[in-house]
Amino acid sequence: MSMTASPELRRETLVRSLPPLVMVALMWASEGVDTLLGGALDEYGIRPRDVDGLLGLVTAPFLHDGFAHLIANTSTFIVLGLLLAWLTRRFWLVTAAVAVIGGFGVWLFGAPLTIHLGASGLVYGYAAFLVVYGLVARRATAVIVAVIVFIVYGSIVSGVLPGEAGVSWEGHLFGAVAGAAVAVWCGRRDRRAVTEPKAVGRW
Repeated sequence: MSMTASPELRRETLVRSLPPLVMVALMWASEGVDTLLGGALDEYGIRPRDVDGLLGLVTAPFLHDGFAHLIANTSTFIVLGLLLAWLTRRFWLVTAAVAVIGGFGVWLFGAPLTIHLGASGLVYGYAAFLVVYGLVARRATAVIVAVIVFIVYGSIVSGVLPGEAGVSWEGHLFGAVAGAAVAVWCGRRDRRAVTEPKAVGRW
């Protein structure tokens, strides 16, 4: 017997897959423009304690220090972004929370006279979200995803500590903290939605 996905399921999968793929396309387009401009766009990363640097909360994830930096982030971003998009309907919520909350942490506590940019803050935020969400929501699929992410990407934990020069460990750290925090909030809401009985209206 042949089993094929229904048109509705295929459409739903496509719709959920688009956001992370569009973001990656924008990252590559931005880096192409930045290369043509001689790196001028990098000024729009997060500049700690500089009021003008707050714009980087929105722009920094799309900017990279050259194509090597972008390539290093792309594959992991796609995998974790797609897992997040398929697992929950909150891709944009999680993305915005990690970018803004994590980015603000970098702005407050990041190394001065340094421009922080790149999608790795989102990568760490997505990874932390997927692991913590599975533990909090306690849904079978979410738990399986959490275990897979932890096994495959658990080694990136070392990236939240000061180490390699030129790497924004602050971005990694605050991105992960933001991802974990929003995972607790989402996971509790989703767990209550499953366990609490639905009200019955009488008429």
